[in-house]
Amino acid sequence: MRNERSNQTEAVLWTGIVTDFALAVFKGIAGYLLNSKALMADAMYSSASAASLLADRLPHLRIFGRRNAERSKQGPSMQSESVISILFAVLIMMGGLQIGVSAFQTFSSGVPEAPDKTALLAVLISLAINEAVFQYQYHHMKKNRDHRLQSILENHRFALYCSITVIIGVFLSFISGVYFDGYGLIYMDSVAALIVACLVIRKGYISIIHSVYGTLTEEKRHEFEPEFMDTIQRVHGVITVEKLKVQEYGQVRQVNLEVMVSVNPRTSVLEAQEIAERIRKLLTHRFMLVSDVKVSVVPYDPGYPYKSNFDLMDNDSPTLPQ
Repeated sequence: MRNERSNQTEAVLWTGIVTDFALAVFKGIAGYLLNSKALMADAMYSSASAASLLADRLPHLRIFGRRNAERSKQGPSMQSESVISILFAVLIMMGGLQIGVSAFQTFSSGVPEAPDKTALLAVLISLAINEAVFQYQYHHMKKNRDHRLQSILENHRFALYCSITVIIGVFLSFISGVYFDGYGLIYMDSVAALIVACLVIRKGYISIIHSVYGTLTEEKRHEFEPEFMDTIQRVHGVITVEKLKVQEYGQVRQVNLEVMVSVNPRTSVLEAQEIAERIRKLLTHRFMLVSDVKVSVVPYDPGYPYKSNFDLMDNDSPTLPQ
């Protein structure tokens, strides 16, 4: 049942990604053919949204999922999906900067040509499609009480801001070219493009911050930390949870966990590895927001005067170092 719900949620998220990419292509072509810089800027924002969501899904792809166990044994080296996320964010910022510079140049290059009236229709069509996909995602996330609902709402809110800005800019620029001989309001299309370009750069900057630093929640308890603790403590062989560190990252609030548990000092190295693997699998399967888990296993130390190594000398199997 849980796997079926997880697959449905993945399908919902990928629907949003594919839709954003398709709308980016549609608005980009329409903006170029209909002479609307604002529509081209809106296309850049749609591609930025799709790229950021795609970067958040990378840890769940099979090609990266196979490396989870290897990454858990590594130190604080940067993961490959983080590098790709940063690359996406840099490309987003460069695209937004290019759109902004192009829009700014129109103010010093004479009176620009007003966008075609069809550009307004293209914006409205893309807005309707985006709203329909959002309603589909919203109802699914709300029904399943998915933790990523807040991120979906925030992304949609800024996408709506961009679309409204573009509609106003294209409409005012069009009526200026038709009724006011191309003065004053003719520049509103470029003004709208400049505003949307700033939002694109902002989105790229936030993506870089999330990819490089994440959101450490050591000082402030994570909302799912009690559930994490309860799940770990239910694993057979675990005596205590010595450390639990939660690192939240990405636009859809994925988390990495760093766990240290103590086990019976008589536990062999092979048994300790099996316990760590059970913890890792249980957390990643029970919580969809958990992307990766790094587990360390140490022998339980009750302290003096209860600790004694005398009765361990007759055990030939390798045990955890004490």
